[in-house]
Amino acid sequence: MLFNSFTFLFFFLPIVLAGYWLVSGRESARLWFLVVASLVFYAWWDVSFVPLLLASVLLNWLAAGLFAATRRKAVAVLAIVVNLASLGLYKYLGFFAGIVQDLSAVPLDVPTLALPLGISFYTFHHIIYWADLIAGRAPRYSLRDYSLYIVLFPQILAGPLVRHSEIVHQFRLDPARPGWEERMARGAVLFIIGLCKKLFLADALARMAEPVFAGARHGPLPPAEAWQGALAFTGQIYFDFSGYSDMAIGLALLFGLTLPFNFDAPYRATSLRDFWRRWHITLSRFLRDYLYVPMGGNRAGLIRQCLALVATMALGGLWHGAGWTFVVWGLAHGVALALGVLWRRLGLRLPGAVGWVVTMLFIVATWVLFRAETLPAATAILEAMLAWRPWDGLPGWRTLLPALAIAALGPTSQQAVAALRPRAWLAMGAAVATVAALLTLNEGVPYEFIYFQF
Repeated sequence: MLFNSFTFLFFFLPIVLAGYWLVSGRESARLWFLVVASLVFYAWWDVSFVPLLLASVLLNWLAAGLFAATRRKAVAVLAIVVNLASLGLYKYLGFFAGIVQDLSAVPLDVPTLALPLGISFYTFHHIIYWADLIAGRAPRYSLRDYSLYIVLFPQILAGPLVRHSEIVHQFRLDPARPGWEERMARGAVLFIIGLCKKLFLADALARMAEPVFAGARHGPLPPAEAWQGALAFTGQIYFDFSGYSDMAIGLALLFGLTLPFNFDAPYRATSLRDFWRRWHITLSRFLRDYLYVPMGGNRAGLIRQCLALVATMALGGLWHGAGWTFVVWGLAHGVALALGVLWRRLGLRLPGAVGWVVTMLFIVATWVLFRAETLPAATAILEAMLAWRPWDGLPGWRTLLPALAIAALGPTSQQAVAALRPRAWLAMGAAVATVAALLTLNEGVPYEFIYFQF
């Protein structure tokens, strides 16, 4: 069930909102109702994966109880290993089996397992909790609260990655507490903004990018076409994922819950470090706090800091997908971040405009690695891009330039919503945008969100 589908908009969401608010005065009833509704949302995709999700929640909760009773670190370590093993079995078994087969020339008969939706995100939520539990930063939650933290439907499939300390305490807050009208209004506007990003920008750019990346499988490409595909995907992935995040945050507000924002105009970044402070913020801080810092971070010397950056980003790339393109994408970002550390240690600086150009060229080039199906396909596109000359023109520029200008220069969703005040013309604009979005939805099968595949 996609957020951008008629089933969700006209069936699931109205029923769940009505039921939730009908029992809003009874804490236990409304929270268990939201747990059940979230499981129904998840089951709509493929009910066969619901037992895995339920087992994941129950076993982690029981293990947390055992850890609280015994304080044995081995319990926590085993729980983290089991979580990672489950993710590895479904997501990486074929990838690593392929590596073993290539190195040993021994054919392996490895079954192909369907990837359960959202497994990367809910596994990371378990790991966040376990890491904080080991460090003494997490309490023992009730089964109800822990279940809702993991399965909450706005964020289970593609984030944001929410820390338990940010959300669980909100479960006890009365959704009808003072300010509920403003929260509902801002939630609705954020949802509409996200829906419009997806339908009018991300999906339009996807239609430009897909033929280019499909064509790269078959050999060389015209340089201008390669640039069109790279720039189109650069815009597509931003509007698609930031649009999903806006919709998830907006939906949570409709239930009286606040999720962390996930994007802060990343294409304005003047350095790669600045980019990762703005892009997929909740993942960036997860990688920082649960990988980079434990590896030593910037406290254990320059060499170790650089190695920690490369390792963290390589693992971050592998988390996105079981393929060499994702590993190389992560390594490229890790090496570039490490070079940035060395650059700053030497006291060197780039003018803001030059830094922005260099950063964006790197981002566009590495998004090719992220999107391409194979390394040879990525190489074909990048080689074609190097052969491009500005006077060759750029097909699709009437769509590309406005979209990328909005991404780089326009206000962020949170800035736009924070600036809103009740106005008749704003209500009319929101109504027009909603009608336009619904008409667009009616034109065909909606595109899935990019991050569902991770």
